[in-house]
Amino acid sequence: MRKKITIYDIATKLNITAATVSRALNNNPNISSSTKELVLETAEKMGYEQNKLALALKSGKSNNVGVVVPRIDTNFFGSVIRGIEEELTPFGYHVIICQTNNDQEKENANIDALLNSQVDGIFISTSSNDIKSFERILKKDVPLIFFDRKKTMNNVSSVTINDFEGGYKATQHLIDNGCERIAHFSGDLNIEIFSDRFAGYKQALSDNGIDYIEEYVIKTRSNIEDGKKAIKKLLKLKNPPDAIFSSSDWDALGAIQELKSKNLKVPEDVSVIGFSNEPFTKFMELSISTIDQFPLEMGRIAAKVFLEQVNNSEKVKIEKKVVLDPELIIRKSTKKTTSKV
Repeated sequence: MRKKITIYDIATKLNITAATVSRALNNNPNISSSTKELVLETAEKMGYEQNKLALALKSGKSNNVGVVVPRIDTNFFGSVIRGIEEELTPFGYHVIICQTNNDQEKENANIDALLNSQVDGIFISTSSNDIKSFERILKKDVPLIFFDRKKTMNNVSSVTINDFEGGYKATQHLIDNGCERIAHFSGDLNIEIFSDRFAGYKQALSDNGIDYIEEYVIKTRSNIEDGKKAIKKLLKLKNPPDAIFSSSDWDALGAIQELKSKNLKVPEDVSVIGFSNEPFTKFMELSISTIDQFPLEMGRIAAKVFLEQVNNSEKVKIEKKVVLDPELIIRKSTKKTTSKV
């Protein structure tokens, strides 16, 4: 294993003190330009690498930010991360990505790892119901910005869409197409975005004089298999639904696959609308109606909120709640004949 070069090795090589080497590497104005040039040239030749963590501890700034997401294998979260990175890269920041797989303990461990790495800020789409980890971030004066999945906290900024409105629009679209028995794949209702979408679904039913039927609501986990299982359960009912509003495009895809396997036609027999506008919803032969969340814009705005916080003397005491408007995207999986691609 190759020995790691230290400032002491450079000092020995140049016959100067380690303190002089350290000052030269950190561009101290008391060191002559000729000495700085010699030290930098020697450091490069010897393969010296500065200890970024030590520099962060010394300066109070690492130029790293953490982004914590439930999963990275979706276009939505990938686009949010891209938006954050595109906005912060010109300012010299690097992005560290962590995945929780919707596990609260893993989320807590990710937060601990990021804090130990001296990140300058944390962006998170949370899978947790426990705010203790978030309070720990604030106690360390590290800016915390929620996006998509948030917790409502004082002195914490968030960038989300109006999930209630998104749920309402999706359900109202199905009703406008003549559907009356509308089921809902809800996601985890302990998470605000899913409870808000569920509330929008219920309000649309109420506003149109349609009874809410509890057995039409099935908790799913944003994957194809859960969508298939949910359809199997619904088709066993005495009066199965004629439409599905899914809080996830992935569940919607599973639902469509299962309906087809049962020789049921979409949208003639059952209309299906998802949520998020994942790329596959557009390119399938039977394109899927959905709600667009504008993830790239969400990431960029979250990054701008962070920059405003770190450039403010009071840091985390800035609180901004940015709420984007969702957009209904109509495609072939619902009964309306016009489509937006």
